[in-house]
Amino acid sequence: MPEQERLWTRSFLNACAANFLSACAFFLLMPTIPIYLSEQLQVQHSNIGIVLSSYAIALLLIRPFSGYWVDIYARKSLYLLGLSLFVSLFIGYYFAVTVMYFIILRFVHGLFWGISTVSANTIAIDIIPASRRAEGIGYFGVTMNVAMAIAPFIAVDIYDEYGFSVLISSALVMGVLAVITASFIRCPHRKKLDEIPPISFDRFILIKGIPIMINQLFLAFGWGTLVAYAVLYGKEINIQNAGIFFLFLASGIVFSRVNSGRYVDRGHLHIVMMIAMCAIIVGFVSFAIFHNIIMYSASAFILGIGYGTLFPALQTIYINMAPSSKRGTANSTYLTGFDLGIGSGMLLGAIFAEKYGFASMYLITAGLCFVALVMYWLNSRKVYEKNKLIFE
Repeated sequence: MPEQERLWTRSFLNACAANFLSACAFFLLMPTIPIYLSEQLQVQHSNIGIVLSSYAIALLLIRPFSGYWVDIYARKSLYLLGLSLFVSLFIGYYFAVTVMYFIILRFVHGLFWGISTVSANTIAIDIIPASRRAEGIGYFGVTMNVAMAIAPFIAVDIYDEYGFSVLISSALVMGVLAVITASFIRCPHRKKLDEIPPISFDRFILIKGIPIMINQLFLAFGWGTLVAYAVLYGKEINIQNAGIFFLFLASGIVFSRVNSGRYVDRGHLHIVMMIAMCAIIVGFVSFAIFHNIIMYSASAFILGIGYGTLFPALQTIYINMAPSSKRGTANSTYLTGFDLGIGSGMLLGAIFAEKYGFASMYLITAGLCFVALVMYWLNSRKVYEKNKLIFE
C-alpha cells in the first residue's frame, strides 16, 4: 500500500489559519451592521436590506474576474493584495454615518472579499496533495464554517458591551493577523505563462461545469433561506434563543467535513453527493414540520451534516473538471453558483414566507432540493463522468 501524501504541511496550516481569521473579521459585521443601522442611525428595514445586499452584488460581479486573475497572475501576490485591501477597508466603518456611505463601503468591501476568497481557495487547493483533495478541501472549509458560527455570537457581545467602534477594531486586528499569517504560505511553483490568454467566456466561467452550477442553484437556494430566515422562523414558533440554530448547524458541518472528504477521495463521490442531498431534504422537512426546541436543533444539525458533506464534494467536482491552469475559474464558478443560489433564496424566500408562511417556505425548499437530487442523478453525474480530469 503506497504511503499517504502529507496534508498538514506548514503552508496548509497557515492557509487554514489565515482563512479562519479573515472569515472571523468578515462575519463580525454580518449580524451587527443591521443592529447599528436600526438602533443608531434609525434606518428603515427596506434600506437595511439594500445595504446588506450591496456586498452580495459586488461578489457576483467580481467572482468571474477573480478566477481569471488567479489563473494568469501570481496567486499568492493576488491573495495578499486582495486580503490587504479587504482588511484596510475596515477603517472606513469608523466614519460610516449615512446609508449611502454604507452601501458604497459594503460594495467595495465585497469586491475585495471576493478576490481574497477565490485566491485563498485556489492556493489551498494548490497546496493540498491531489490524492487527498476532497479531504483537504473539507478541512479548509471547516475554518470558514467555524468562523461563521463563532464570530456572530462574539460580535453581538462586543457590540452590546463596548459599541460599534470597538467591534470594528476587533475585526481590523483579526484581519491584520490574517495578512501576516497568509504571508508565510509557500505556494507550489507554477510555470510562467508565455503570454496572457485572451479574454473569453470560458476564462470566467467553467463552461463544462454550467450543468453542475444549474443543479447547484437549487441547493444553494436552501442555504440562502437558512442564513436569512432561520432565526426569524425560530422566533415565530416560539423558540427561545433561536440563534442556537447556527451552533447546531456549524456542529453538523464540522462533524461531516472531517469524514466525508475521505470517502470522496476513495472514489465514492456520487454516493457522498446523494447522501448529502438526502440529508438536506430530511433536514428541511423536519425543520418545517416539527416546532419544538429539540427538533429545531436536531434539524439544524442534520442540515449541517448535509451541507457540510455537500460543500467539499461539490467543489471537488468543479476542480476535477478543470486543468490546473483553470483552477481559479473552477473555484469562481463554484462560488458564483452559491452566490446566485443564496441571493435567490434570500429574495424569493421572503416572497414565499410572506405569502405562505415560513413553514411552507421550508417545505418548498425541500421540494427544490429533491429536484436537485433528481437532476444530479439523471444529468450532473453523467456530465462529471464525461469531463473529469482526476488529479490533474
